Amino acid sequence: MSRRLDKYASLATFAKYLVAGGAGFIVDYSFLTVCYVLLGCHYLISAALGFIAGLVFVYISSNKWVFACRRLKDNIAMEFFVFALIGIIGLLLTVLFMWVFVDVSGIYPLVAKFMTTALVLVWNFGARKMILYS
Repeated sequence: MSRRLDKYASLATFAKYLVAGGAGFIVDYSFLTVCYVLLGCHYLISAALGFIAGLVFVYISSNKWVFACRRLKDNIAMEFFVFALIGIIGLLLTVLFMWVFVDVSGIYPLVAKFMTTALVLVWNFGARKMILYS
């Protein structure tokens, strides 16, 4: 019975993370679109700025709503540092995947962002769950 409850709790947590991540993606994608389409910035710079804005949004929502237990809640500076470090690795993955999808594969940057986000989501959730949240 306990395993079943743990499984449902994990699924509920992942569902919340998907919602928070989805909202973070909207923030991220909005920055990408504004910077790339409206301001004419390079797509990699636009993607990086969007990712950072999304990172801050997801950090706040993860702590306030997604995860019930925070391992480093007594050391917020360290918690944010680790959260951001995982995000920086995610950012590097984002830049790598965007480059592969756009420059190597010829996919339009705004389409490539959807594919990239799905891949980076797996990294971000898994690493944050294992390291920061129980």
